[in-house]
Amino acid sequence: MKVLLYLEGERMLEKSGIGRAFEHQKKALTCAGVDYTVDASDEYDILHINTYGFKSRQMIRRAKKNGKKVVYHAHSNAEDFRNSFIGSNQVASLYKKYLIYLYSRSDHLITPTTYAKKILESYGIQRPISVVSNGIDLEKYQVSKEKEAKFRTFFQLRPDQKVIISVGLYFYRKGITDFIEVAKQLPQYTFIWFGYTPMYTIPKDIRAIVKGDHPDNVIFPGYIKGEIIEGAYSNADLFFFPSYEETEGIVVLEALASHQNVLVRDIPVYEGWLEKDKNAYMGTTNAEFCQKIADIVEKKLPDLTQAGYETAQSKSIQQIGTELKKVYETVLKGHAVDSRSLEGMS
Repeated sequence: MKVLLYLEGERMLEKSGIGRAFEHQKKALTCAGVDYTVDASDEYDILHINTYGFKSRQMIRRAKKNGKKVVYHAHSNAEDFRNSFIGSNQVASLYKKYLIYLYSRSDHLITPTTYAKKILESYGIQRPISVVSNGIDLEKYQVSKEKEAKFRTFFQLRPDQKVIISVGLYFYRKGITDFIEVAKQLPQYTFIWFGYTPMYTIPKDIRAIVKGDHPDNVIFPGYIKGEIIEGAYSNADLFFFPSYEETEGIVVLEALASHQNVLVRDIPVYEGWLEKDKNAYMGTTNAEFCQKIADIVEKKLPDLTQAGYETAQSKSIQQIGTELKKVYETVLKGHAVDSRSLEGMS
């Protein structure tokens, strides 16, 4: 069995969740001993496709013509497309039809959460759907005093300076405007939003926020990878992620793997793996976020980092490799995968 992992526009997507998921797939298959290639000219048995462009459609047609199996990783849906790029809301219904067209040409779909699976099922797609987390590289996010020192030095943070971080694209959907409003109410803390989106693709008011229309205690350093952000994940006083819609949220897994307290919006995607006040904190309004942030940072609420880390452990790269291998083997045999068995493994 040989798998072709395909990601169209890899350089453009490397900073996105899809790009990180693709890297996780490569590591997961290596751990599981699954032979794979990323070279579209190689021989393969299964096309595992991650993207939605013209070349992706061509790859599917070619694979089907040559009798190959197609596994589609459903990273996106119409719900998480809305409130993102300029014009996304206007074309969301067309995007939904396009996704249904693409997904329906696969032999099997993979999606990272039960919530995302339910959305696809509501589209009426008649294909087997397995739930497999995007996974997390636990080793990469182990706490390191050296990385933490590099983070604090990079931002010139005082030893007593309290820091709240978030990671994401500059989208309404990610809760960026709420992040700003909360920061305004808590001037005693420093708020850092890691991530980048080309300015020409986002609405004017979001551009204005990023370029300078934000409180002095907010920093937008852009896309930063490596030891600085890894140090930020573990050294910050809180990871605050007010996103309104996700298919999973790899950055949440990264924070949990970093032994960091996490505060997220209480939305359906977390059902089944995040439990309120057990392994993560949750809120719904900015007033609630403000209160919880203050209580967490000032240690008036229990530390949930160990329980959060155990959740990340259950979604390790090694575990994901085992689950992907099971999907591939079953697809080659022509049988539907019981997604409940996969969920029990994650």
